[in-house]
Amino acid sequence: MARPIRVEFTDAVYHVTARGNERKAIYRDDQDRQRFLETVAEAHDRFGVVIHAYCLMSNHYHLLIQTPRANLSAAVGWLQTTYSVRFNRRHRRSGHLYQGRFQSHLVEADEYAQQLIKTIHLNPVRPKDKRKPIPIARKGELDAYPWSSHRAYAGRLKRLAPPWLCLDWLSYFGRIRRAAYVEYRGQIRQMLGQVVTSPWNELRRGQVRAGR
Repeated sequence: MARPIRVEFTDAVYHVTARGNERKAIYRDDQDRQRFLETVAEAHDRFGVVIHAYCLMSNHYHLLIQTPRANLSAAVGWLQTTYSVRFNRRHRRSGHLYQGRFQSHLVEADEYAQQLIKTIHLNPVRPKDKRKPIPIARKGELDAYPWSSHRAYAGRLKRLAPPWLCLDWLSYFGRIRRAAYVEYRGQIRQMLGQVVTSPWNELRRGQVRAGR
């Protein structure tokens, strides 16, 4: 059966995710995670993609990517192939690292994009049973998690954000940067103790309206 053709056009924004083959880890330690982010930085420079948010989990990743050159497949394909080679070389293994093709969903609505940023960042503290609420007690764990763009959006970074991370979408939370940090942190706090549903479900039910 032929693979469906990806819709790619100039300045499109996508939520991209990919899982490890057989759901195995794609990062074995922090050195792997750092190497992946270095490869993301190279993809940014090589393909001109804009990274609005990211989150690394043990066996998958999330990226919110904009493609000024309409080159999603080329950029993410290069990212995964390059990182796979580096991972295999370091761990003296061979074979596929990822489970099939990466998944990508087109992001079109401003309200949906705002919700998606928060959902991506909450991944490290969401329970395995997604029908259960996020424990409020995990807030400290979320704020300490170094492998996502959450702390950059919360204004909690001790150092500058990576130069390849675009924080323009903080404007969804406020026109002034300081106020946007406060609003983002407040909205995240409101989601703790709640069941966090996928924005895709809301989009399909028509609860996410068109943007500004």
